[in-house]
Amino acid sequence: MITTYIETDRLILRSWKMSDRDVFAEMNSNDNVMKYFPKPLSDEESNGFVDRINSEFEETGFGLYAVEIKETGEFIGYVGFHRFTFDVPFSPGWEIGWRISDKFWNKGYATESAMACIKYAREKKLCNRLYSFTAVPNIPSENVMKRIGMTFDGLFMHPALAEGHWLKEHKLYSLDL
Repeated sequence: MITTYIETDRLILRSWKMSDRDVFAEMNSNDNVMKYFPKPLSDEESNGFVDRINSEFEETGFGLYAVEIKETGEFIGYVGFHRFTFDVPFSPGWEIGWRISDKFWNKGYATESAMACIKYAREKKLCNRLYSFTAVPNIPSENVMKRIGMTFDGLFMHPALAEGHWLKEHKLYSLDL
């Protein structure tokens, strides 16, 4: 059964369908979409990612929602929440994040859906403080963080990336709920 969690004027944020997996795998193998991630994902890695998303929903009731365009029903990516526990001073915490297919960039979908997620997080009392972070060169994602009202908290070195990796340094933003 597909559950709709959040709706905006243009978008539906819902649970994942089996049919999303192929489109998501294609998106995750796209060098442009994955430019600010360590590497593009194989189909197997992409499917494993969806499995982890579904497990997090089962465990916490929150997660990364599949985003579809209301008018067409097209799956365009994800926006939502992830509980992080890696070794940084602000951990553990809840992250708001997004990954949208490059076919749908510059249309305001990430901002629109992230704003709706923030409202939902407040209503459901997800946490007191929500975080978002990205590699320093990822200006488009940082701009979404600014547009949704988050505040820059500083820089940190992402512990999952090797010393000297060009994406290791990250910008941290947060928002009090």
